[in-house]
Parts: sequence; structure tokens; C-alpha cells
Amino acid sequence: MNLNKVFLIGRLTQDPEIKTTPSGQMVCNFGLATNRVWNNRETREREERTEFHNIILWRRLAEIASQYLKKGSLVLIEGRIQTRNWQDASGSKRYKTEIIAENIQLGPKSGFGPSAPKAAPAPASPIPDQEPPEQKSNGKIPDEEIPVIEEGSEEEIDVKDIPF
Repeated sequence: MNLNKVFLIGRLTQDPEIKTTPSGQMVCNFGLATNRVWNNRETREREERTEFHNIILWRRLAEIASQYLKKGSLVLIEGRIQTRNWQDASGSKRYKTEIIAENIQLGPKSGFGPSAPKAAPAPASPIPDQEPPEQKSNGKIPDEEIPVIEEGSEEEIDVKDIPF
């Protein structure tokens, strides 16, 4: 049995670029950055490594990504790995590995980074030692449920049904 399945959660490194093929299909591509953090066993220092991925979306997923994603957006990508090859102008064989998205899950509506708007502080609870019901014990307001959008689903997605 063989399996080619990828799950990535990361942030866009650029705004999505959408194009239409000569046959009329929409295609969207963007870069996605994922990172891994660990503690070095020898030095006991925190280390981090970032990987960059080329993401390709087709048809309705391409349209949704171009409408709702931008540089810095958090997104979950489910798809498969594909490597293309070609010969460049000098005759050298070139390779490019891409993730072909089959499903996407959009991250929270809130912004990203230092310029992102900050949430207003929650009002103080009228009873000491009791937090408002909309807050978790870590002091953050819980995120809304994030919708999953699947390629090839039987029913068409209406933009009015997307909750943001």
C-alpha cells in the first residue's frame, strides 16, 4: 500500500497569486512557512527551524484562498506532494516540489504580527476569583470554530455561508 498525504499548519509568506488556465480553470499558488522548535540536548538552548513550502490550489479552493487569505494568514493544508521537473534554458534539469492542496481549513479571523489589532480586554468579573464565561483559564478568548473546506464536495459552497 502507498500513501502520499501531507498535513501542514503554517502562515502564508506571500499573498495568494491566482491565475486562470487556458482551459478556464482557476489555479492559486502561495508560499507557506512552517516551523519546528526544540531544545538542544547538549547546549540546552531553544532552537528553531523554518521550512518553506510551495502550495498549489485548484478550482474552488483557489478562489476561496484568493478571497480570504493574505500574507501572514494561518491555514491548515491537507494534500499531496508532487515533484515537477523540466529543462531550463541552459539545458540543466530542474526540479520543484509542491503541495497540491485537496482540503484547506482557514485560521482564525484575527490578524497576525505586531501590527495586528489587539482584542479589547475583557471586563472585570463582578465576583472575585471567577472569570467571565467567554474566557478560558489562560485569559484568552476562545477562537470560533473553524470551517473545513473540501475539494470535490457534492454541494457547492456559497460565499454567503462562510462565517466571516
